[in-house]
Amino acid sequence: MSTVFTLAVMIESPPAIQAQSFGVLYHFTGGADGANPYASALVRDSVGNLYGTTEYGGDLSCTGGLSPGCGTVFKLNSGSETVLHSFAGSPDGAFPLPGLIHDSAGNLYGTTFEGGTGSGSSGTVFRVTATGNDAVLYSFTGSPDGDSPFSVLTRDSFGNFYGTTRSGGAFGFGSVFKLSKRGKETVLYSFSGGPDGGTPFGGLILDSAGTLYGTTYAGGPSAGHGVVFKLDASGTETVLHTFTASTDGANPYAGLTRDNQGNLYGTTYFGGKFGFGTIFKIDTTGKETVLHSFAGPEGANPYFGSLVIDGKGNLFGAASTGGASNLGTVFALNLISRKLRVLHTFDGADGANPLGGLLRDTHGRLYGTTYQGGTFGAGVVFILAP
Repeated sequence: MSTVFTLAVMIESPPAIQAQSFGVLYHFTGGADGANPYASALVRDSVGNLYGTTEYGGDLSCTGGLSPGCGTVFKLNSGSETVLHSFAGSPDGAFPLPGLIHDSAGNLYGTTFEGGTGSGSSGTVFRVTATGNDAVLYSFTGSPDGDSPFSVLTRDSFGNFYGTTRSGGAFGFGSVFKLSKRGKETVLYSFSGGPDGGTPFGGLILDSAGTLYGTTYAGGPSAGHGVVFKLDASGTETVLHTFTASTDGANPYAGLTRDNQGNLYGTTYFGGKFGFGTIFKIDTTGKETVLHSFAGPEGANPYFGSLVIDGKGNLFGAASTGGASNLGTVFALNLISRKLRVLHTFDGADGANPLGGLLRDTHGRLYGTTYQGGTFGAGVVFILAP
């Protein structure tokens, strides 16, 4: 089921790396090369190739979404894009919304939101090799295993995968799952939609003790504005924070980032002082602190991408809207001063609405995608040197 398609038009050369320089590496055309990279946080190999996913485009005979095509896995090398796989819906899946992870052999792993061979077209976990060969590792059935995985995967040292599904599970409000390297799926936790949370979109982080940490968009007491949770190796869930939709934030789509001291950092899509979302910290005692409330001009509504942390106490992320053109921004927050800097504001021609997270290389350069904008309106891949 693999498809390899190379496109070498409308590509801008990588920019010279200067202080806070921005450049577009690729403009998606919306056709066979892919369209609309959704929550795709890019991955980079040892020689500098970038890999990601698009929600639409690819095999345009595959339909069922808002645009033609069921999505792609792509490779970007020195401005030349190669489609490693175009999704057909069945059996391989459709609409790979989150990004990828990769192993030392160059294999890429991800999830699709729909498609597969399970009942209800409930999504898949897939592998694509460096040469474009695709294999379905698991097809979801909806219940009790989960439905519509939206999250990027996490992998442990034994080769097991961990992730979340937006819905399905025992109660219909999503699940945390484990998939062995042999393809055996185990539901580690099913959300009830109550105080324990519900509807997880973001991925998970895993510590050395086997504890998983994540967020849910909904659930929690009262109006249900989401929670931050941890799940230990025995499957016991602990809610670390329940969002109230006031100054503390509301409705986190994105997963978490963890520092060397065990503090957790994340974003909420709504809430905060101005209602446009927050950047928050949860310390090892479970105390939540709002580090920044988005007001609009510097960005608004950080969506799906987890924050990136460097060794100097800076957090990097993207806001899906806000900025001068209300098309989103890339920002940096210093944890000591709590001052937020806007690194780039999108204007449409250079991209619009960055929904996913950022990738930071060893030189401090940031790579990301926008869902829309660019020459053809189908999104871009960009590079930014803060």
